[in-house]
Formats: sequence, C-alpha cells, structure tokens
Amino acid sequence: MANEFKRHRRLRQSASLRSMVRETHLHPEDFIFPLFVVEGATENNDVGSMPGVYQVAFNNLKKELDEIIELGLTSVIIFGVPEVKDPYGKEAYNDDGIVQKSIRFIKDYAPQLTVVADTCLCQYTDHGHCGVVNGGVIENDTSLELLAKTAVTQAEAGADIIAPSNMMDGFVTYIRKALDESGFPQTPIMSYAVKYSSAFYGPFRDAAHSTPQFGDRDTYQMDPANRLEAKREVKSDLEEGADFLIIKPALSYMDILRDTREETDVPLVAYNVSGEYSMIKAAASQGWVDEKAIVTEKLLSMKRAGADLIVTYHAKDMARWLKE
Repeated sequence: MANEFKRHRRLRQSASLRSMVRETHLHPEDFIFPLFVVEGATENNDVGSMPGVYQVAFNNLKKELDEIIELGLTSVIIFGVPEVKDPYGKEAYNDDGIVQKSIRFIKDYAPQLTVVADTCLCQYTDHGHCGVVNGGVIENDTSLELLAKTAVTQAEAGADIIAPSNMMDGFVTYIRKALDESGFPQTPIMSYAVKYSSAFYGPFRDAAHSTPQFGDRDTYQMDPANRLEAKREVKSDLEEGADFLIIKPALSYMDILRDTREETDVPLVAYNVSGEYSMIKAAASQGWVDEKAIVTEKLLSMKRAGADLIVTYHAKDMARWLKE
C-alpha cells in the first residue's frame, strides 16, 4: 500500500524541515517603501484612509530616513505633495520642487539608499490628471514634453531611478532620449509598464492629493478586463528602453505578473497598492485577520508569481517582522 501514493507530507513534518525546503523568501531589500513628502508643512499629516501612512513634512525627513535605515530597508520611491498646483503641473519639473529637494536631501544624508522618483503630473495639476488637458481631452504628446522635463530635473537632483507612472504612449522613449541628451545615460527607467485603471487606488489619492477633478483615467490607464493588452504594453516599453517593469496593481493581477515574468528577463516590480494595504489594515483593526500572517502570505505570493521587487506600504511592518 505504501508504494501506491506519494507521501508529500514527509517534507512538512517540522518547522525546521519546512524552512529547509522553502522555495520563496522575503528580505528587506525586496521592498521599495513609498514616501509622500509634503511641501509647506511643519508636522506630518496622517492619511486617514491608510492607517500607519502619513505625509512627511520636509523638516521631518531625517527622522523618517533614520527609521527606514534602522529597519534594513534599502530603497524608497518619492511622491511629492506640492503647495501650488496649476494646469500644467509646473511644480513637477521645478528644480527646487518638493521631490527634487527631497531627493537631494536623501542622497546627501543617506547616500546608501536607492531613490526612485515617481514621474507623473497628477499631484501637481489642478485638474488631477496625469497630463495636459485641452478641451476635456488629455493630450498625449504635449504631456510627454513635460514628463521628460520632470525626469531630467529628478535625475539632476540625484535620483537613482526614474519611474514614469503616467501611461502616456511613448513616455519611455521621450524620457530615455531626454535623460541621454542631458548627460544621464546611466540612469535606469523603472516603467509603470502595466498600470490598470483600478478601484484599488482610492486611498493613494488621499495621500498624494491626486484625485481627478473631472472624469476618470480610463483613456490612458488600462482596462482591468484585458490581458493581451498588457503584453503589448510590456513589449513597447522594453523596445523603448525600460530597465525595470512595474505591474500595478499586484494582487488582482497575478496572472499578468506571471505572464510578464515568463516572457521577460528584466527586473520585475509588483506594486502592492493602497487599496490592498488599507483593506488588510481595516480587517486587522477589527480582529478579523492575523495581520502579520496575511501580509506575509500576500507578499510571498507576489514574489512567487515572479516579482523581484515589491513597492509596498507594508515595508516597515514586514521588515520588523523579519527581524523577529
């Protein structure tokens, strides 16, 4: 009888044995921690829809970096919350804008950290869209010029990686050309290659003050029903010069993450977005789920599906749990 079936449980008999054969592992260096830096504030602002997340006042940035370094995290992605907005998002490409100032401070104070600069216009435009608006239409090519200017100012400030998130057609081409011509041929692009028009972004828009003031982003972000479209987007961005690829959101798009992993060999980034974070925080606050267990399982699933790196608001908590 013993030879008639496989005894897979033999490798599950103890914690040490399970650890020995474990295929997927999490490390602090896997995580990219999102930092929202707010201009003009003297104190941090809590983000009500994202417990444990806050907009960091520029004068508190040193304290924030000390905690990040102490936890063993090695990379951050910077989002700016400016004081002034206008139709063209001028603060996005201001040499002394909040993101540019923050990058310079981080690279001076903690040069060992890898700084990723989110490159978009939505936080800086008074209409909240990711590009220039003309007659209610988001103009693709006009927007590319401004996004390229933004990327160059971020690179000049010292950003290690440029991460364009706007989903305009051709954004990788424009930014790669602008970086090369401005003396930054070695600065890599972490493209938001596959970014769906998702209901999971709501809490982020509270944190970044980037909610569209009219309409939605369906004409530039992707339809959640589409799978093959993601393959076309990935192919285009790689041809245009992307060095990393981001899949956003992660949790509801694991099939896309796995497809991309199987078809490409560049570093792949899963964006564990705000709605995914806030749902767990809300359930944990009610005692409905074991927060540590469910976060660990969720992040492991993203790595197992093919992610090399994970942008996650859980990064601090997960780093603490890994220390345990």
